[in-house]
Amino acid sequence: MRQQPEGTLARIFPNTFGKSLTYSYLCSVIYPKNFEQKLGFDEIRRLLKERCLSTLGKEKVDEMTFSADCHDVNEWLTQVREFRRLQEEKDDFPMQYFFDVREAITRIRMEGTHLEEDEVWDLRRSLETIANIVRYLNRHDDDNEEASPYPALFRLTEGVVTFPALIRRIDSILDKFGKIKDSASMTLASIRHELAKTQGGISRTLYSILHTAQKDGLVDKDAAPTMRDGRLVIPIAPSLKRRISGIVHDESATGKTVFIEPTEVVEANNKVRQLEAEERREIIRILTVFTDEVRPHVKEILDSYQFLAQIDLIHAKAEWARLTKAFEPVVEDKPHIDWIHAIHPLLQLSLEKQGKSVVPLDITLTHDKRILIISGPNAGGKSVCLKTTGLLQYMLQCGVPIPVGDRSTTGLFHHIMIDIGDEQSIENDLSTYSSHLMNMKQMMRQADKQTLLLIDEFGSGTEPTIGGAIAEAMLRQFWKKQIFGVITTHYQNLKHFAEDHPGVVNGAMLYDRHQMQALFQLAIGQPGSSFAIEIARKTGIPEEVIRDASEIVGSDYIQSDKYLQDIVRDKRYWEGKRQTIHQHEKKLQASGERLEAAVEEIEAERKAILRKAKEQAEELLRESNKKIENAIREIREAQAEKERTRKIREELNTFREEMAEIDAKASDEAIAKKIRQIQERKERREKRKQEKMERKGDGTGSNAEASASSPKSPRATAPLQKGDTVRIKGLTSVGEIESINGEMATVIFGGMKTKMRTERLEHAKATTSALSKTEERNSNIAGSYATVSRDTRDVIDNRKLNFRQDLDVRGMRGDEAINAVTYFIDDAILVGMPRVRILHGTGTGVLRQLIRQYLGTIPNVRAFRDEHVQFGGSGITVVDLD
Repeated sequence: MRQQPEGTLARIFPNTFGKSLTYSYLCSVIYPKNFEQKLGFDEIRRLLKERCLSTLGKEKVDEMTFSADCHDVNEWLTQVREFRRLQEEKDDFPMQYFFDVREAITRIRMEGTHLEEDEVWDLRRSLETIANIVRYLNRHDDDNEEASPYPALFRLTEGVVTFPALIRRIDSILDKFGKIKDSASMTLASIRHELAKTQGGISRTLYSILHTAQKDGLVDKDAAPTMRDGRLVIPIAPSLKRRISGIVHDESATGKTVFIEPTEVVEANNKVRQLEAEERREIIRILTVFTDEVRPHVKEILDSYQFLAQIDLIHAKAEWARLTKAFEPVVEDKPHIDWIHAIHPLLQLSLEKQGKSVVPLDITLTHDKRILIISGPNAGGKSVCLKTTGLLQYMLQCGVPIPVGDRSTTGLFHHIMIDIGDEQSIENDLSTYSSHLMNMKQMMRQADKQTLLLIDEFGSGTEPTIGGAIAEAMLRQFWKKQIFGVITTHYQNLKHFAEDHPGVVNGAMLYDRHQMQALFQLAIGQPGSSFAIEIARKTGIPEEVIRDASEIVGSDYIQSDKYLQDIVRDKRYWEGKRQTIHQHEKKLQASGERLEAAVEEIEAERKAILRKAKEQAEELLRESNKKIENAIREIREAQAEKERTRKIREELNTFREEMAEIDAKASDEAIAKKIRQIQERKERREKRKQEKMERKGDGTGSNAEASASSPKSPRATAPLQKGDTVRIKGLTSVGEIESINGEMATVIFGGMKTKMRTERLEHAKATTSALSKTEERNSNIAGSYATVSRDTRDVIDNRKLNFRQDLDVRGMRGDEAINAVTYFIDDAILVGMPRVRILHGTGTGVLRQLIRQYLGTIPNVRAFRDEHVQFGGSGITVVDLD
């Protein structure tokens, strides 16, 4: 994140620049201390900090600055947009350990210092997180930056140094619980071995003494050795303490128990103290040696923690966006606001706790509508509208997502100046009106075309007539400078100002005069009424007072205010009509889209029916060809006349031409007609053939042949049985079913047995050739698999050659992953693979659970378990197959 340029800022405010980057210099002109407080941005910072994972991110929240650099703002928003998309698409982004050890790393710059065990442990885990995040964001096909799916996040990794060797070095001295290993040095191993041996001897001696004392009645039967001042002692009653020789180390709070270290273990306990001191010195030596290795990399490590802090900040912004339903718009490099359904986020959160909702606002400030003058009743939402504009624009230019509609467009302002609330100061002898005038003076002096002014209750605080006149004169100065602004007022002359000055537009906060309540809706285009009479009547002011007030201001004013209210009411009515028409149009559009989808679905079904009919016709063609060839063979065998053979050939050619004609016409009626003709012709042939066979006295054989050649043979749809010839759907390999157990079948393909689900098999015809009787006898001797072994063996060998033992299903949905695992396990069983691995990642664990539940239903799966922690742990499932 680049810092703001110093030039203009330092020149205008040399006394304040450099003290804090929290506020932009333009805002600091008016309120250098409470600008963010008045807009509510300090509360936004607090909510962002609550969503940070560490102090790293919280510091980044404090460092967020207002920027007028379009590139910077868009980059910040793009980072959040990509991070949210990453979290939606993936569940394996490494966000485990965000530890801030910068203080410890800074401390070890001095020679002779060292890191403590817990600091080394936190350093190891946080460095691993940094390395994992960098590795994750650098995953793409080539070295081209555009190849990264998250280019803005990828750019954050530029120049970030990771420390895999340092992590390995820490692993060599710390165990998985963050404690120094015995193997960290030979000296430490020897010390700990001697320490354990000595402590064991002390324990045995103490228990021996304790048991003897218990037998003698000196110690309670349920007493046990305990630790006092790092030494093992025996609890005993004070009256009996002289019965056991030793040193009294402590007594209980009640004084009813003293703790004695027997003389027999005093020396051993002294040795334990000595060994523990030696152990601590050796640990310090190991940590000092390790710290010396870390010290040359202090700067790079601190820089890498800045990267981790940046990721933490982006994560907090993403969580904020989910909380407030905000999004990250693309910001244009010009002063511009066109927000649809803008919401004040803090008001939204507050009302949600009360079970209420915020009325969204449509706010527009463009080149043609630079200044928006908002009028309307008190407590009608004018100030909320103004603060919503200021807060959202400030949030946007700090890189925080804002809750506006996704069709909104946004721009940038170089200056944001506000005059909100009462700035009365007794210390500086300023009245309310004087403080407003001071603010106006600064605004007129510093504002330009890139400025956004936010002024609440413009001209108030003094006598209305002169206050309104001064306010109008100031407004004219702002208008001449082409400043952008949102101004709230009750003054009639300011409402009339918009009618005569292009670029200035009125806005009204709507009020329901019948329900006597504010609607909190902003209507741009006409001034609003203050509804003073109506509100006074609602609050219970006596009618006599209201009449007197009406007479004082005059009937013309009351009548004009009434006309204004009627205009607002009529506009609301027609706006409601427009919304109703728009909704009807949307419904009609949706109905049209549904109709188009239905037509497309019907067309798809029609094409599917045609395709199926064509396939049936082709099947009929194949069967007809087969019958004709059989007839020709019979004619040849019977030495029939050539004329009969010629006629059969002509019938075959005619049938083929009819099929070609179906392809050419491709209409429903033509296809249906041709299919009927083909079926009728087929039935006639069958009938003639049957009659011919009956005349020859061989009706049974004819019926059997006709049944066997029929496309609706029961064999085609019969369930699979032992001995059936089958093939795997989609493949040409043919095998024979050896046995069936439920949904699983054992099939022999080319001499190799394999198990698979019956739903993956289909009936097939055995591949036979015209063998001579001698060849047939030889083939029977060679074995029943000779006709299928060559093709099947080739297919299985090819599967074995291309089979991979690992299946990666990370990123898949549950049904996609189960489908992939199904075919993967079947192929593994087919090629005889004893063990395979399924990579599903850790994430939330849902994918892992689904896959393991499915594996538990497969009979051929003997066992499954997590991979070894060094090779992936619970992110990989190892499957053993029978």
